[in-house]
Amino acid sequence: MYADEILVLNRLLLALLAGGIIGIERAYHGREAGFRTHTLVCVSSALLMLLMAFQWQFMPAEFIETIRTDPTRMAQGIMTGIGFLGAGVIIKEGLSVRGLTTAASIWMTASIGIVIGLGFYFPAALATLITVTVLSFFRMFEKWLPSQKYAKFSISLFRTNGSMDEEALMHMLDQFGLKAFDLSYILRDKGTYIRYEMFIMSKHKKNFNELAQRLLQIDTVHAFKIIPS
Repeated sequence: MYADEILVLNRLLLALLAGGIIGIERAYHGREAGFRTHTLVCVSSALLMLLMAFQWQFMPAEFIETIRTDPTRMAQGIMTGIGFLGAGVIIKEGLSVRGLTTAASIWMTASIGIVIGLGFYFPAALATLITVTVLSFFRMFEKWLPSQKYAKFSISLFRTNGSMDEEALMHMLDQFGLKAFDLSYILRDKGTYIRYEMFIMSKHKKNFNELAQRLLQIDTVHAFKIIPS
């Protein structure tokens, strides 16, 4: 094989390896974009940058002195296309949004493919290691970080004597360490019961479960729904 062909082979195989390593981690966790997607993204990015690196071989000799090229334009085009692919794995379900991490990993995989295509092996290897570390081990670290928990909360109360009013409901939420916002009211069945809809926030997700257990014991509660996000 010629030296250029060996160089192309090495870079594409390295892109295959880097994309495959990241893709295996995503596939292991059952993500929409897994092993094959990340592998193809990395290899295709490297392939396009190889075209940029070897473009002079495809140009007539008489035009070489008059043509000016910018290798960053190819990289910009790749990342623009990857943006559409990343958007395809982002899924919104109610208050929750899934797929952002996978979209970010696709973006990172494309970047790794670009630098491999240009022959920057050390930063490519380092970026692959960092990406896998972030996806695998930072998952455990993220669980330890303090964060606010949110849920969509709706409750229907019978309008009878002794029924819980809004003030009593807010007091109960406060007892369970919950804060309510964006409260709305709906009167149902000709005033038979009133429905409150709101978002609730807590530092601990278990507070949602404790609230649900308490509401099950109240006779004047017609129905309720707690949807964590």
